[in-house]
Amino acid sequence: MSAIQTALEGYQPLIGTEVGVSNWYTVDQKMIHEFAETTIDTQWIHVDPERAAKETPFGGAIAHGFLTLSLASRMAYDCFEMLPGQAMGINYGFEKLRFLSPVLAGSRVRGRFELKDVKLRSETELLRTNILTIDIEGQEKPALVAEWLGLAIFASDG
Repeated sequence: MSAIQTALEGYQPLIGTEVGVSNWYTVDQKMIHEFAETTIDTQWIHVDPERAAKETPFGGAIAHGFLTLSLASRMAYDCFEMLPGQAMGINYGFEKLRFLSPVLAGSRVRGRFELKDVKLRSETELLRTNILTIDIEGQEKPALVAEWLGLAIFASDG
């Protein structure tokens, strides 16, 4: 049996289950400022904590939604290793994405991954769809929920 077929058969029973929980990561004001500069998105609700405390319902500066989302890559590294025979993994995009709660500066977040689907896309590509939920420590409502697609690329058997 090929490595990709073994991986597919190993994943199929896991559909509908939580397959990984990442470490917690602190989203501090320094990280928010650096992200703002990198993305040229310096809106005051992110970079001016005093003004954000006075003029928003959040009580302070909040992380960019895309900053929170960008941490998903690190969270995935915490949860998933390369599979036997896998040459690389590629971010294939999102089917759905919703930002549900703001992440206040100083908050800790983590990712939880539930396998929604897995299928062969080609002889060397395994397409996995995970429901990613990014939790905010101490809050019931998550920061975001997304359907994240990833390709596991396997070496050709030929």
